[in-house]
Amino acid sequence: MAELLRLLLRVAEKAANVARVCRQEAPLFELLVQEKTGDDKNKKFVQDFKTLADVVIQEMIRHDVGAQFPEMADFIHGEESNKFENGLGECVTVTVCRTESETAALLATVLDSNHMAAALLARAIHQDPENFEVNIDGLAVPLSPSELGIWIDPIDATSQYIEGYEEVLVEGRLSPSGLHCVLVLIGVFLRSTGEPVMGVINQPFNHKDPAGGGWRGKHFWGVSCGSTNMCSVSPPRKEAEGEQGPSVVLSSSEKKVVKDALSSLCGPEKLVYASGAGYKILCVILGLADVYVLSEGSTFKWDSCAPHALLRALGGGVVDLTKTLQSTCETQNSPTELVYHQPCTGCKGADRWANEGGLLAYRDSSQLCRIIRTLRDKL
Repeated sequence: MAELLRLLLRVAEKAANVARVCRQEAPLFELLVQEKTGDDKNKKFVQDFKTLADVVIQEMIRHDVGAQFPEMADFIHGEESNKFENGLGECVTVTVCRTESETAALLATVLDSNHMAAALLARAIHQDPENFEVNIDGLAVPLSPSELGIWIDPIDATSQYIEGYEEVLVEGRLSPSGLHCVLVLIGVFLRSTGEPVMGVINQPFNHKDPAGGGWRGKHFWGVSCGSTNMCSVSPPRKEAEGEQGPSVVLSSSEKKVVKDALSSLCGPEKLVYASGAGYKILCVILGLADVYVLSEGSTFKWDSCAPHALLRALGGGVVDLTKTLQSTCETQNSPTELVYHQPCTGCKGADRWANEGGLLAYRDSSQLCRIIRTLRDKL
């Protein structure tokens, strides 16, 4: 498990570098921002370069993990299909090849013979991160890779990635929007139960190098299995008696009835808004918010698996909001905790893997109970 975690941290950093390269290199950035031009975008070009960047990262992670742990290769799941149609109407399956030149040649067929862009992308895919070492000594979990599956969200908060707004990060406060909200998420779950046991989060655009070297990232990880709970983030402080209500991060599109109910509990100043499902859960992990509430089934397993594992390592969790509202207040390991191994019955396509009952992410079970008591009978 220690070797698997080291590998996932390394491939997440490679993925973050691909995301940065797509914004830093002019030939790739020009393709990326075509997404902004709507009906005026180049119809001959691949449908969606943003999606290609997603797929390239997803397939790179699938390739690298499968190469080191072949028993996991058939259980690595992602958000995107890896099939594209190029300007000639040819269907191309995007994979990571044995060599950089082979990968560049394949990408050139997708990119309608844009060899410069294909070469830049291939170089980033095959380039290992420099000086990337993580101290995870002492991690011992009695699990085998043959028991595990993986969910990948290659670029979470893709709209923020495309828009590229560079908001100044204020220490101790969350970013409502912008590149800070963009994450690479890799979550590991038990195939038998769906329990999230390991998560890696990479924030590719955490800060800019003061020496002018462009964007630098930051990574977070957690492992939660049985009595083993390890996390790169410090455990949260316990709320003192008599303190005000919890702070809650929401989507700006959240239902008015939810906002009104939570405002009455917390006070309107304790309701904050941010982009990206993964980023909102990261805000809870980092203590920038106490709870994340989402009443709609608009997130998916790839959004929540990785950060869920970190929250479990800190004593929190992510529950199905609808199921929890219908039950007595439960804590970690309850039947309402999200699981990651079974599709939703009666659904098709991506909806098979939706968190259809909404979700509530928390660090402290007492906060979970307060929110549930407030929302019960409101939804």
